Amino acid sequence: MKTLTRAGAAHAFVEQAESCRSTGSAFLAAVLEAVDRQLPLAPISNRMIQGWPGDPAAAAVALRVNGALHALARRGTPRYLADLYNGEHEDFDGAIAEALTREDQFIADWMRYPTQTNEVARGAAIMSALMAVAAERPMPFQILELGSSCGLNLNLALYAYRLGAVSAGDPASAVRIAPQWRGADPPTAPVSIASAQGVDLSPLNALDPADRERLLSFTWADQPMRSQRLEAALQIAVAHPPRVHRGDAKLWLAQRLAERQPEGLCRAVVHTMFLQYLSDRDRREVAAMMNAAGAGATAERPLVEIGLEWTADRREVQLRCTRWPDGESKVLAICHPYGDWVEWFGMGE
Repeated sequence: MKTLTRAGAAHAFVEQAESCRSTGSAFLAAVLEAVDRQLPLAPISNRMIQGWPGDPAAAAVALRVNGALHALARRGTPRYLADLYNGEHEDFDGAIAEALTREDQFIADWMRYPTQTNEVARGAAIMSALMAVAAERPMPFQILELGSSCGLNLNLALYAYRLGAVSAGDPASAVRIAPQWRGADPPTAPVSIASAQGVDLSPLNALDPADRERLLSFTWADQPMRSQRLEAALQIAVAHPPRVHRGDAKLWLAQRLAERQPEGLCRAVVHTMFLQYLSDRDRREVAAMMNAAGAGATAERPLVEIGLEWTADRREVQLRCTRWPDGESKVLAICHPYGDWVEWFGMGE
């Protein structure tokens, strides 16, 4: 088991702070930098972080801590922390120090569970990829999503999109997604979803107030539009509950791929910010599983994999689409990690 030195733990928080600042959240960056300075005031959480197995960046440990702090702030306790998150003062060290001291056990308990962002703005990239596939092979999709969280992106057809100059989805939806668009527009092709289901180790339920609150705690306090969009998506999920299974994604995927695919449906395996949580071995096994299933794909029963994932060096987030029966794989776009912008390349020639 790999454990962190104090310097290693600090580096994890400072590195995540830099990433947050570069992706548009100076507030969250300041929170994490204050946590780095004040962490010894929370001995239970500190020991947990020092002994964290594996890579703390891959496990998003820093964002877990922020989720705990945001959850406390949303509950109004400690009051000084809530005031910080509400923008009423800028005493980051004072507010964070008090919260770490008073709520150490709460924060440690919160860190035991992974981040659950379920960012619906990422649906713009997925919808664009589905449109690109549909433009070349028009048929309904059978969606299989890995790492679904609350399943909000299984409802992607119920959201309204503005993708460059192209509109898609449900124009009357309360969830409106319009990333900054760079490059050519995606193909204008209707997307029909025949079925959509997903899997998660610890799925959240939109009908459960505690689960809704957990999701909202992982939004960034200085980006209120994300929270508003998430709340609207949760309301849609209450009316249209997504099908999310509890279980191991690799095992579940193997079972789904073994099922007979109806003729005239395109089976689409979809994942967003999921592969980073798998071991190298599990990633290789998922890839092998997809290639094996792809070997049996036909023009009447095609298979596609659409992934919105960090590159191995975490320099950029790529939207990649692999299509079978030919097995061709293309990077369709590079994207903001939370869907704020999309730079579209398309299928090419």
